[in-house]
Amino acid sequence: MNLSDLKKRLAGLYYGWRMIGMVTALRILGGGLHQYGFTVFFLPLTQDLGLTRASTSLAFSLARAEGSLAAPLVGYLIDRYGPKPLMLAATVLAGIGYILFAFVQSYTTFLIVYLGVISLAFTAGFVHAPTVVANSWFIRLRARAMTVVSAAVPVGGALITPLLAVGVRNFGWRPTAFAAGIAFLVVGVPCCLGIKRSPESIGMQPDGLPPKADNQPRDANEKASSNKIDPEITARQAFRSPIFWNLICAMTCRSVAFTTVTTHFIPMMVWKGLTQTEASVLLAGFAILNLPIHFLLGWIADFVNKPKLVTICLFLGVVAVIPMLFSSSLWALWFFAGLYTVLDASIPVYWAAVGDFFGRKSFGAIRGNMNLFYTWGSVLGPVAAGYVYDRTESYALVFSAITVSLLVSTVLTALLIKPWARLRSE
Repeated sequence: MNLSDLKKRLAGLYYGWRMIGMVTALRILGGGLHQYGFTVFFLPLTQDLGLTRASTSLAFSLARAEGSLAAPLVGYLIDRYGPKPLMLAATVLAGIGYILFAFVQSYTTFLIVYLGVISLAFTAGFVHAPTVVANSWFIRLRARAMTVVSAAVPVGGALITPLLAVGVRNFGWRPTAFAAGIAFLVVGVPCCLGIKRSPESIGMQPDGLPPKADNQPRDANEKASSNKIDPEITARQAFRSPIFWNLICAMTCRSVAFTTVTTHFIPMMVWKGLTQTEASVLLAGFAILNLPIHFLLGWIADFVNKPKLVTICLFLGVVAVIPMLFSSSLWALWFFAGLYTVLDASIPVYWAAVGDFFGRKSFGAIRGNMNLFYTWGSVLGPVAAGYVYDRTESYALVFSAITVSLLVSTVLTALLIKPWARLRSE
């Protein structure tokens, strides 16, 4: 294939994949510098400011609480004005915030910068808005589109987070944080500028179907990719649905388990006997292994019962934790890091299932309302883990609690298998 043929293929590519490419680039940046990256700053920040692990974890949890409380409004704003404004605001604030973070000298100033600048719009712009883009532009390939967007975070963790670790080790955490802020502004802002809110906004249809006039009949394939399989549930209707609350409870338990681990990953591995550099390598391995699992699950999900697939992934998360309860060997750590990635990799499948249950019309508001509740799992989990470690100097009890939480999430998700199957058969 010559360059001319490649250009023709790219020119004919469905515009929705271009949108996915833009939000994916932004998510790579945010994932590497913040979502995976901030754990690199955890220990040096704690040591430099003389903090306990519980107090440092509290900042992360308060940021999640902040995002949770704002989520319903964020969802409304995304549905009303589109994802682009919030993505742009989040990127600018993250860049400015990390620059300011490099100069904090006390716990109070750290909280002001982390909560008042970095995290103020991060969840809205780097988490909610990109997912809405994927849900808006795709129906038939919804799981695959969401998988590409979600996989961007571990890609950032694999490519960018190790560079942060090297920067912290060689130059200190403050210059590295300053450089991260510059990267957000220089790389992130251009990624936001070309985002379109939906295919309809530029005269197209989801999945790349050709536009049809209102009086033209649609063939069977077009119907199968549009409203026939995509319900139009309002946020108010979803709020009254038992499925909505089941999804929230399952995600809450999963969030307790996964966010506790990602927040404390390096401290946990240091407790198991690794150096901080070795723990950073393991974190990079965690992110690298996450990537192929993301794409594998995303491809499978468009052909199978999505809640059933998520249930299997949650149970594998339980299996991953078991060796951590009794072993500190290197094989146990790698087994945990490798298999635990299925929890993160299955998240786009979960949100694709939410899209299948409730459709595109009010997805932003529905996701925002769900976030208002389930995020409290990620708020309380890391703080409780830090509190337990500060009192016991051990994460053993934390891993036991994670196991129980994942088991509950597994059972709740399994209860959605039959409702999803009934919905699709209709």
